[in-house]
Amino acid sequence: MGGDLAPEVVVKGAVMALGSIDSDSRIVLYGDADAIRALLAKEGCVEEQFEIVATSEVVEMGDHPVRAFQQKRDSSIVVGFQHLAEGKIDGLASAGSTGAIMVGSTQVVKVIEGVIRPAISTVVPTVMGTPVMILDVGLNVDCRPDILEQYALIGSIYAESVLGVKSPRVALLNIGTEATKGNFQSKEAYELLQVGSESGRYNFVGNVEASHIFTSKVADVVVCDGFVGNTILKLCEGLYAINDTIGTTNSFLEGFNYESIGGTPVLGVNAPVIIGHGKSTAKAVKSMILSTEQAIRAKISERLSEAFK
Repeated sequence: MGGDLAPEVVVKGAVMALGSIDSDSRIVLYGDADAIRALLAKEGCVEEQFEIVATSEVVEMGDHPVRAFQQKRDSSIVVGFQHLAEGKIDGLASAGSTGAIMVGSTQVVKVIEGVIRPAISTVVPTVMGTPVMILDVGLNVDCRPDILEQYALIGSIYAESVLGVKSPRVALLNIGTEATKGNFQSKEAYELLQVGSESGRYNFVGNVEASHIFTSKVADVVVCDGFVGNTILKLCEGLYAINDTIGTTNSFLEGFNYESIGGTPVLGVNAPVIIGHGKSTAKAVKSMILSTEQAIRAKISERLSEAFK
């Protein structure tokens, strides 16, 4: 029931995903059961292809996230997170209230023991054709050096498990490549990342400038605080929109299309959670579902939990 165009595009996107998920995967739809069944009929899809969990309330975008969890116990987000925490489902995706999703992620599913703060990440295209992962992209706008160091491990595990990159190269986003460049935060983080790399936790390759992100020649994972990461993300979205408006298109630019990415994973919590864009289309919902399935298959939460023991 979450998102600007729900439930229509959510149901349509789920129907589109049926042909792409594995045969042993099952999509569960939470929300107004009558509305879901009517929309499935409109799409010419029999409801038996899904599992439908009826809920009677909706967390609106303007609702206070914490109060919504306390007051709207029968909303699709709240029930979905309860089922995720209980192991009734293996992963959860939503284009609804980001605040509510984060409340569910941290207070219901809970943060992996040892993780200081979870992160949200995105994958951007490169001219070499291989993706680069950036984290954090908006969850934590201020990060201590030790949090950035943890992001290196989290990003490295995700890149290897989900993106299939062997020994991912982890870099710290900075204003220069020299070890002495940057503010206090980045200098301290650099030293911690060196120690972590020497101990074999990940493959730290040093500082990287923003101009190098889209080449993938330097790094596979780029670590930064959420303020900087979100600025980069919004810049990418803006550039895509401009090029789409003027009719410029190619495979590299299409990689910035949020519809193809689907959503951003919440990394550092005990189960796969994917946050979709509020304006998600059916294509974006389909991509979001496939990203969730991929995270489940890769056992990313289990791998992170093991790494932080």
